[in-house]
Amino acid sequence: MRGAKRLAWILLGVLVSPALWAQAEAVQFRLDNGLRVVVQPDDRAPVVVTQVWYQVGSADEPPGLTGISHVLEHMMFKGTPTVPAGEFSRVVSHMGGDDNAFTTDNYTVYYQNHVADRLALALEMEADRMQHAIIDPAAFASELQVVMEERRLRTDDNPQALAYERFQLMAYPSSSQRNPTVGWMDDLKQLTAADAKDWYQRWYAPNNAVLVVVGDVQPEQVKALAQKYFGDIAARDLPRRASSRELASPGERRMTLTLPGQVPAVFIAYNWPSLSSAVGAQDAYALRLLAGVLDEGISARLERKVVRAGKAAAVRSGYDILSRGDTLFTITAVPAQEQSLAALEEAVLAPVLALREELVTQAEIDRVQANVIAQSVFVRDEVDDQAQLLGRLASNHLALDWADGYADQLKRITPEQLREVAKRYLTNDRLSVLHMHVKGAQQ
Repeated sequence: MRGAKRLAWILLGVLVSPALWAQAEAVQFRLDNGLRVVVQPDDRAPVVVTQVWYQVGSADEPPGLTGISHVLEHMMFKGTPTVPAGEFSRVVSHMGGDDNAFTTDNYTVYYQNHVADRLALALEMEADRMQHAIIDPAAFASELQVVMEERRLRTDDNPQALAYERFQLMAYPSSSQRNPTVGWMDDLKQLTAADAKDWYQRWYAPNNAVLVVVGDVQPEQVKALAQKYFGDIAARDLPRRASSRELASPGERRMTLTLPGQVPAVFIAYNWPSLSSAVGAQDAYALRLLAGVLDEGISARLERKVVRAGKAAAVRSGYDILSRGDTLFTITAVPAQEQSLAALEEAVLAPVLALREELVTQAEIDRVQANVIAQSVFVRDEVDDQAQLLGRLASNHLALDWADGYADQLKRITPEQLREVAKRYLTNDRLSVLHMHVKGAQQ
């Protein structure tokens, strides 16, 4: 049933304007203490999701403190004077909900999913830990070991993850986006409870947060509850955030690694702007189309000309148009049997560089636009997906109704514009390449 439902929504999305899909427009307001609140009513089911987006992540961490945002995220579940350690998630579960959190390079986000009549409970508990989190040294030491083990499992014991971590260092020569979210192991070993408490006091303030509420609620109801539970929390003077800008032309960068493992790989990246970049934002829509032409669906160029041509066992790529500041267009490729990494790099770059000379066909553009429309529909199908999109838009100071005009922005771009943008952004002075060999294999 779920697959059939999504197919129906896709077909509907092809026929109607995106503006018709939303149940109601998102509403936003600010409390006097600076807390920004975004509300999206959606009464299709009696549920509600709350998300608190703190504007701090690994990109804000100075040398010696990498990983502190993620460790603090863990500590935010260790209790307050009102809600003892272990009780936060127990209470949420007892009420039929679920909760969790995640840390990225630019945000730390805490969320709860509930039946709609539990909204007051969710906001009360979030406001409580915004100001009264207990950072006990013994609990911190224990949780730090959990994070260190997480790093060992997800990065140190994963050759591709370890290689990508090194690759990111090279691909971001000046931007603080180069920090690993989990932190460097040597930094983790030196972190203290005092570091976490200081980080908490510096960044966890209402004027550094966005509260997103989506579900079977009304804006007036949310405003009253937000004022009740968050309104008396004092604003603070905030540190200046690290720059998310990168060098305009960093120069070509290359690295070779040999790691234990079974599967070699090639990592390729170009330094690209996003919608929130100070320079190049007007090109982001064209770059999004280029990324889709290269790798979005089984008829995309990388799939046809590299994977199905027998030169790669797998290719995947990524470009985040909603990133905070400058970002990357990345391609990761695993060679087919008997294929060298040098030959694989050449095979991958050939269709990429061809975009600087060839005109993209209208059929390719239409395919990417159809995928964008489908993805926009999927976002509206789940309240937590809606909240994530709104949280990112609000955090990056983009219009909350941005998705409604997304497809129309792409439709305005011509094949000639795509070629011109490719000439400016698919250049060697924006290129990073890493070859990851495996120990014991013939180079």
